[in-house]
Amino acid sequence: MRHSLVGWALLAALAFHSPLGAEPKPLRIGMAPGPYVDLVKRGVLPGLKALGYDASVVEFQDWVQPDLALAHGEIEANLFQHRPYLERFCADHGLKLAPLVGIPTAGLGLYSKALTSLGQLKPGSDVTLPQDPTNLARALRFLQAAGLLRLDPAADPLRATEKDVRDNPHGLRLVPTEAAQLPRTLNDAALAVVTGNYALVSGLKLSDALLLEKLTEDMVMVAAVRSQDLGQPFARDLKAVIQSAAFHAVASDPAGPFSQFQAPAWYAKKWGGRP
Repeated sequence: MRHSLVGWALLAALAFHSPLGAEPKPLRIGMAPGPYVDLVKRGVLPGLKALGYDASVVEFQDWVQPDLALAHGEIEANLFQHRPYLERFCADHGLKLAPLVGIPTAGLGLYSKALTSLGQLKPGSDVTLPQDPTNLARALRFLQAAGLLRLDPAADPLRATEKDVRDNPHGLRLVPTEAAQLPRTLNDAALAVVTGNYALVSGLKLSDALLLEKLTEDMVMVAAVRSQDLGQPFARDLKAVIQSAAFHAVASDPAGPFSQFQAPAWYAKKWGGRP
């Protein structure tokens, strides 16, 4: 923790640009429930406050409101989604938002209360998975990588649905479900494909998963801002704090909850491997 505090002090000394005595500018970061809230509160807000911002987290209870609130100017940034979700949501709703920088991320996990290995899977079992289009396609690719089904090779990998499944050797019943409810389905379903944030907020551990997704770069979580704000000082400062040594000290703490998160490319290049 001392290294983090020293890091914030150095960052403030190097980058502080607010006029002496000026009112701190608000920098509200919209987020959905999950471990990233804690990561931002511990690893980002102190650095922003050291730079003179009135920085805070605004929590939303779904994956719809954070982008709408950002587009409407109710918040200055958000951090809860990967690039394909951001791009799909913006296209569907006519928004102009842009990714700023990626952060260490917990991927999808394949969880079960009934099974200890995929070899125990019975024919006709229920498998729940996220119902939003982007993560549904992602979950289907994950199940394909696990050898549980095969998608039509002609299907768009970013828009695939259960209708694109061409080979289902176990006769699995795929049940798209609202993402926040997926951990609860483990009482009934044989398997659930759960996003990392909702797995951790529900008390599941990444180590509990029968299988974890190997993230591609486009699937890491990103901070986003309005496209028109990409060149604004607050956006540059937010990116600088996330890429600082002080943020790394929080994310890489082996005793912390983020040690199994997968690193974005810039992070792996700068700090090496996982956080």
